[in-house]
Amino acid sequence: MKINGIRGGLLALVRALAFVGLLLAGTALLAVAVASVSVAGLGLGHLIQNLLRAGLSGGRQDLTDLLGAALGAACCWLVLPAALLATRRLTMRTRRLSARWCGVPVRQAYAPAPPGTRHPWWPAGSVHGYRRRMSWLLGDAATWRDLLWLAVNTVAGSVLLLVPLLLFGSGIVAFIIPALGSLAWFYGLQHLVPPPAFPGNTPLVLFIIGLAMVVAGAWIAPPVVRGYGRLARWVLAPSTQAELELRVAHLARTRSETLDTGAAELRRIERDLHDGAQARLVAMGLTLDAAGRLIETDPAAARTLLYEARDASARALVELRDLVRGIHPPVLADRGLADAVRAIALDSPLRVRVTGTLPGRPPAPVESAGYFAVSELLANVAKHSGAVEAEVDLRHESDALRIIVRDNGAGGADPSRGTGLRGIERRLAAFDGILVVTSPVGGPTEAILEVPCALS
Repeated sequence: MKINGIRGGLLALVRALAFVGLLLAGTALLAVAVASVSVAGLGLGHLIQNLLRAGLSGGRQDLTDLLGAALGAACCWLVLPAALLATRRLTMRTRRLSARWCGVPVRQAYAPAPPGTRHPWWPAGSVHGYRRRMSWLLGDAATWRDLLWLAVNTVAGSVLLLVPLLLFGSGIVAFIIPALGSLAWFYGLQHLVPPPAFPGNTPLVLFIIGLAMVVAGAWIAPPVVRGYGRLARWVLAPSTQAELELRVAHLARTRSETLDTGAAELRRIERDLHDGAQARLVAMGLTLDAAGRLIETDPAAARTLLYEARDASARALVELRDLVRGIHPPVLADRGLADAVRAIALDSPLRVRVTGTLPGRPPAPVESAGYFAVSELLANVAKHSGAVEAEVDLRHESDALRIIVRDNGAGGADPSRGTGLRGIERRLAAFDGILVVTSPVGGPTEAILEVPCALS
């Protein structure tokens, strides 16, 4: 394996281990949900049964039955909604990690929270609020897909993820460490060394077997992680009807945002023309008029005014070129998106490395959206992150333009707080594109842009 392959395999093993942590959390949530329903059902059933018996025999109800019913009601009131909401958060995290780590984006189509619910993650405060919240959760098909994912993940996901982890771990613990037992004896740590997996073999044989298992585990980890992402998409992806409803809602929202953005852009162009080139052209006309009146009586003053008009026309031309460049840069029209992004990288105050290739050209509107998105992201990196270098990767995969912008800055970028990132989201949404930003505090920051399109 090459160095990059080894690093990729080790990174995939770490990600598989993280997915195992999510798997264990999901298994615990599934157990809590099932236990809540079971306790509530048993408590209610036992109470009804004893009520019927007490009614027929004329006896009293036992206090234990009432406590069991109260425990079941508490499970339904507090534990079950909390488990369902935690399941939703867990599967949302799985979707994000699947897109980021596995390269497999998984759409989500959750029903919106009930009207008037300001904090949908908090427990309901009244019977009406509880009934409305449970109707929202249990009436949403996405909730049942989440629960199905917990069950499938517990069985199939664990088998898929544990194969490379067990190979890698067994190779180290059962073979390589015993093969290095002589070093442990030298340092007096022989009590920490497990016995050889196959007693009687030489340390060299054990080391070779362990090394082969370690390499095999690291080699199969990347395809296993990608397969895990495909498994998550197969289970968690919304149904055709939910996908259509989600798309209709998305198109309605993006249509309004696109119209507002287009109107704002037209107002900006009008303002720039009025305050810039138009004002200079008016001033140039007045200067030429004054020069025409003076050309007979004072040729020297007329010559000076003509020079001023010439300079004003040059400045107006520069402003018009800048305005056109802001609408559609000439390098983008002439050379394409990849070379235009390299031009942005050369103009950036950061050290920007551009990788990846595009075998063709996306449609012109998609090229423009990608160009200005990268320009805005690199400008944000230079202004706010404190980074000294960045990387832009351009690819066309799965019938979509995919651009990744990474930096080594301080992190903490949040689209919900930044107007620039929200502007990029609105720009991409017009083409059914998405922006995924991962920016933990302390960095690094990674922004993934994906726009469905075909290359010419």
